[in-house]
Amino acid sequence: MQIKNFKPRKYQETIAKTCENNNTLIVLPTGMGKTKTAIIATIARLQLYPNSQILFLTPTKPLANQIQKEFLESTTIENITVFTGEVTPTDREKTSKDTTVIISTPQTITNDIINSRIDLKKFSLLILDEAHRCVKDYDYTWIANQFNKISKYPRIIGLTASPGSEINKIKEVCKNAFIDKIEVRTTEDEDVKEYVQEIQIEWIKVDFPEELKEIQKFLIDCYETKLSQIRVLNITKKNEFSKKELLNMLGAMQARMARGEKDFRIMRGVSIVAEAIKVQHAQELLETQGVQSTLIYFQKLYLESETTKVKSVKNLVKDLNFHSAYLKLNQLKDHQHPKLIKLKELIIREKELNPELKAIVFNQYRDQAKIIREELEKIQGIRPKLFVGQQKKSGTGLSQKKQIEIINSLKTKEINVLISTNIGEEGLDIPKVDLVIFFEPVPSAIRTIQRRGRTARTEKGKVIIMMTKNTRDEIYHWVSFHKEKQMYNILSKLKKDLNFKEQATLSNFSEVIPKVNILADSRETKSQILKKLKDDGYIIKTEQLDVGDYIISDKIAIERKTPEDFINSILDKRIFSQIKKLRENFSSPLLVIEGEEDIYSIRKIHPNAILGTLASITLNYHVPIIYTKNGIETANLIKVIINKEKLGKKDEYPIRIEKKPLTTQEQQEYIVESFPGVGPNIAKSLLKKFKTIKSIVNISKEELKEIENIGPKKAEDIIKLFEEKY
Repeated sequence: MQIKNFKPRKYQETIAKTCENNNTLIVLPTGMGKTKTAIIATIARLQLYPNSQILFLTPTKPLANQIQKEFLESTTIENITVFTGEVTPTDREKTSKDTTVIISTPQTITNDIINSRIDLKKFSLLILDEAHRCVKDYDYTWIANQFNKISKYPRIIGLTASPGSEINKIKEVCKNAFIDKIEVRTTEDEDVKEYVQEIQIEWIKVDFPEELKEIQKFLIDCYETKLSQIRVLNITKKNEFSKKELLNMLGAMQARMARGEKDFRIMRGVSIVAEAIKVQHAQELLETQGVQSTLIYFQKLYLESETTKVKSVKNLVKDLNFHSAYLKLNQLKDHQHPKLIKLKELIIREKELNPELKAIVFNQYRDQAKIIREELEKIQGIRPKLFVGQQKKSGTGLSQKKQIEIINSLKTKEINVLISTNIGEEGLDIPKVDLVIFFEPVPSAIRTIQRRGRTARTEKGKVIIMMTKNTRDEIYHWVSFHKEKQMYNILSKLKKDLNFKEQATLSNFSEVIPKVNILADSRETKSQILKKLKDDGYIIKTEQLDVGDYIISDKIAIERKTPEDFINSILDKRIFSQIKKLRENFSSPLLVIEGEEDIYSIRKIHPNAILGTLASITLNYHVPIIYTKNGIETANLIKVIINKEKLGKKDEYPIRIEKKPLTTQEQQEYIVESFPGVGPNIAKSLLKKFKTIKSIVNISKEELKEIENIGPKKAEDIIKLFEEKY
């Protein structure tokens, strides 16, 4: 197996050499051949272990298809397969055994590992594309751990243009991916310079319009009022807050309320901080986007205030300064921000300079992106298209298939300007874009590098960054600039000294694991439970279950709900049908409510309704309820249940409790409840009317139908049970 159709660059060969002996994080500017470097490392690995396999993970399906194409064009490897959710699990299992290179989304591989459809022992290399995602609970983290533990010859490579600007974040990426070497190159490095395409960067500054300063003043005064109220409540000692700090403060107070704190200051503080965040967002829209986007935001809040019970919205629209800003916005609703006017001038200028122009305009707000598209459509020769994520917001949302179609239409010149939200910052397969325009700077090194990297991939390109003077536009620009500089400084230091000492964990110690098949609902693969159980050696199979979320044996099944899902299931009345099915199909059912949120504060529902539901589940349906804090605790609960069920373990700390035997009445009710479609209430009705179980068994279908809540179908099912031979 060899490379073909390209000659490795010197820095690519140097980096690939490091990858032969070390788990390596490769940090290269976008367009400098990270995938090609991984291909060189892949060939070396396959030559060292000829019968091994390679696993290449990438966040999205379009990227997976792009990488497969690059592998086919650049190597003599024949068996290169893309795994996504569109390929059936059965086909993936068959294909995985005979494929040399598997290119997949991480979610798909996670499912296959959990279900034992893929054997990581034979894989000699794991490549993590966009490796900066290897943090927290993202699937990269778990897959890397599984690979490092199971593979006979583990080697991991991470690819990224920007791993982050905080040392803890970069260290987390390295630790989660078991990285022991960092290879970083910038456009200024000697072995890279000759390959760097020229990027011309232009900063366009506009003045903040005088007519908008009055609105700005109303919003500033409104915001200061909220800060004063926060200080009066004495919930913090700080005087000034960034958006991130306000969000963190809000989250901390909501967590305290969820734990049951009834402090008035906290409850009032939640509302005021939420108001401050909304005012700050309105000010950002006004300064960086313009009147129209800001007005749309205000209109949404005012519309919401008519129906919502959320105090922060109701209080904010009544605020004098906020309402004054709203009135002034309505007077200026046709006003265009100077950046929008300048953007149209820039597009016209660049189109005249280059009639074949292909450009991307980045804007992080969908409402403003739609406005930009509408304005650019008015320019002769400009064929713009909106490019947004899959989630439906503000009436827009694109499926992955539609996203690919739009990218292809840019390649074929059917369109020539892409107006993109942050979905276009990462992983677009656009080999040649002449111009990238930032409608606003973003305060993130990663996002800035990703945006900038959309041009000058194979030929020289141009980047224009627009900003409004003396607003947060300028602040965000300098934040991003310093974060990028800081990122390279950190990487340089870590490159010289990257050392993670393995810490002792429970997984380092062996324990007896029963060979148990746990059947789980396929929708549970996003939780941490199955990953934890798989880590601990349990055999798991997932499929869409009609009853319960986890089936441990023919007797035991668990229905798992988050506090929010539990409350929603009360409101939409599905909780009792789910619990009834659970009780009818399993002799030892269990309801687990997982999460630390206070179930009484999630929705506007009377506490008695919640208490009544809990009481009915335990007393009428005889289903125990257990509360857990998180997925890990739920997984540990399942392990304890398995140990007791399969291994018959005794309690380590036995408590002497004499079990009270069931009364005759309880036994009779229990037997009748086992009939098809019969719950606690119907069972009692039958026993009251016919007195004995023997009498019930001998009644006719007509007599049975006369009982309240038993219809013809239910009566037929019950009689069929009585009369059918065993």
